[in-house]
Amino acid sequence: MTTPPLNQYDASVGDPPGAFDPLRLCVFTTIAAISCILGPLAVLVFALVAIAGYARARRAGLMRSRCKLGDTRLVLAYLGAIAVASAVAIPFWVMLWVRMLAV
Repeated sequence: MTTPPLNQYDASVGDPPGAFDPLRLCVFTTIAAISCILGPLAVLVFALVAIAGYARARRAGLMRSRCKLGDTRLVLAYLGAIAVASAVAIPFWVMLWVRMLAV
């Protein structure tokens, strides 16, 4: 068996593993920044989008989620509780901003 010349692809070795892409960290930071700026309004929007996604997935047959809660009914209940809590918090958040900007 002869060795291939340098700087050429060797099929017997295979492809090198891909580099780690920390895209999730960027996504999490962006979501945190949006939530920090827009407060409970952003939480409500994200919760409603998640509820729509999980409801659609459940109708399509997904009964278990990779979420720590597992059962999609629990996930939907959790997201519903978060949506209600953020909807209740929105008027207080608006009053806080009005008070801060009035000074």
